[in-house]
Amino acid sequence: MVVDTEGLPLKVLVTEANYHDGTVASWLVEGLSQAFPRLRHIWADSAYQGRFEDLAAAVGITVEIVQPSASQVGFAVQARRWGVERSWAWLGNYRRLSKDFEYWMHSADTMIYLALTHLMLRRLARLKPDP
Repeated sequence: MVVDTEGLPLKVLVTEANYHDGTVASWLVEGLSQAFPRLRHIWADSAYQGRFEDLAAAVGITVEIVQPSASQVGFAVQARRWGVERSWAWLGNYRRLSKDFEYWMHSADTMIYLALTHLMLRRLARLKPDP
């Protein structure tokens, strides 16, 4: 899942579990640069080092790998990494997504987009118009 700084989705791709995250992310790079031409920088964790960084650089996107500080002991929230994790946590509230009910991968993609659309619409509904 690729999200903006608010945790709202830009692109979601569901695959079988036998693909590495870095491989799947490299499939998204070209589509991201075309769909979001203003996208210039991505924060990612260490799973996305290597091929993903090279492909992103080829389309003009810089990738910053978020590393834990050297003095960190145990669990600590890492800067910028929580955005995607928070979005996955939001999806955990949807029963249909809590189990693997979908037979087809594109159906799973669609269910995730529906849940995230519901979240975005609820945010818009909370906005109060100016008097």
